[in-house]
Amino acid sequence: TLLYLPHKHFHSLAVSSLQYGVLADLVFFFVCLSTCLSSGVYCDLSVDGIGTCWPRSAAGELISRPCPEQFNGIHYNTTNRVFRECLSNGSWAPRGNYSQCTEIIILRKSKVHYHVAVIINYLGHCISLGALLLAFTLFMRLRSIRCLRNIIHWNLISAFILRNATWFIVQLTMNPAVTESNQVWCRLVTAGYNYFHVTNFFWMFGEGCYLHTAVVLTYSTDKLRKWMFICIGWGIPFPIIVAWAFGKLYYDNEKCWFGKRAGVYTDYIYQGPMILVLLINFVFLFNIVRILMTKLRASTTSETIQYRKAVKATLVLLPLLGITYMLFFVNPGGEDEVAQIVFIYFNSILESFQGFFVSVFYCFLNSEVRSAVRKRWIRWQDRHSIRSRAVRATSLPTSPSRVSFHSIKQSSNL
Repeated sequence: TLLYLPHKHFHSLAVSSLQYGVLADLVFFFVCLSTCLSSGVYCDLSVDGIGTCWPRSAAGELISRPCPEQFNGIHYNTTNRVFRECLSNGSWAPRGNYSQCTEIIILRKSKVHYHVAVIINYLGHCISLGALLLAFTLFMRLRSIRCLRNIIHWNLISAFILRNATWFIVQLTMNPAVTESNQVWCRLVTAGYNYFHVTNFFWMFGEGCYLHTAVVLTYSTDKLRKWMFICIGWGIPFPIIVAWAFGKLYYDNEKCWFGKRAGVYTDYIYQGPMILVLLINFVFLFNIVRILMTKLRASTTSETIQYRKAVKATLVLLPLLGITYMLFFVNPGGEDEVAQIVFIYFNSILESFQGFFVSVFYCFLNSEVRSAVRKRWIRWQDRHSIRSRAVRATSLPTSPSRVSFHSIKQSSNL
């Protein structure tokens, strides 16, 4: 299948191959020329549909050439070889043997899986954004559950909404032409996306701080204030991103600040604090679980039950967020096709559905939210039924016989 290529690539690939291998081809040509003159039958200089240049060769020879260094804009390893036979009648075999050029096949297959992963990303972010908006609305409307714990949940959900929204902005506005232009607005979009990315982790850190304070330190949560967590979740990430932006501006100011240049580590300005927050949260969770397994096992108070449920949600979500982020540091790459495909799908699913998981565990499965929603629904049904009965009562027609009966009764009493 590699031989059937569009004709428009033929000339550019042939020129490229000639440029890179012209010296080697000349040496090979003169070596083969003496053999061809003795037999009198030879194959002429030829360039196949891939762009590989086949030198003039004697009949009956099996010629090997390096795999093309570049094909359709994709670079791959040239240490592998491709083979083609010069037939006895002086014509080349119709096809070369490109079976050793495995990277071309892998890249093509990975490209198909990449397009599928893009679809999964869009679908997952759409579902996550819908679930997050519903959860945000519930926390906003249910004023009866406005405690500090649920306010932290609400802000975490808000951070995920903003991150998902900026993800869509990045996907819809960024293209190769925009990234090459490196305009100010696209750099601001990248900075905004990274800021909301960092706030996700710091609000998860706020969740861990609250639980650790309430369960391990046995410190009254009434003394904790909302502004403390706002400073942690929204305040601390801001100077971190500002420092990262200055680093990008002076050391890696290209491609709308996406990716990084070799030897430049400005991205660790915001990635380092995120890793530190994850490690601290794992320590918090270890202590919280240890306390719950020992001291609070026999406790059945409603507050303890709420803590247990919050710990379960955090135990699920924190590793989920951490694993997704750590995957970027263990990208398998290389030539292992199966590992690449598994990484592409696994990372796409976890990355895009994070907001959905946060909404489910911190809102839809939250017993306080469900109880408040149930009470609202019952009150709405009661009001609706009372209004319906009142409307039916006022809309009943007055019967003439009933009027005459009451008038007769009243007259008789008189």
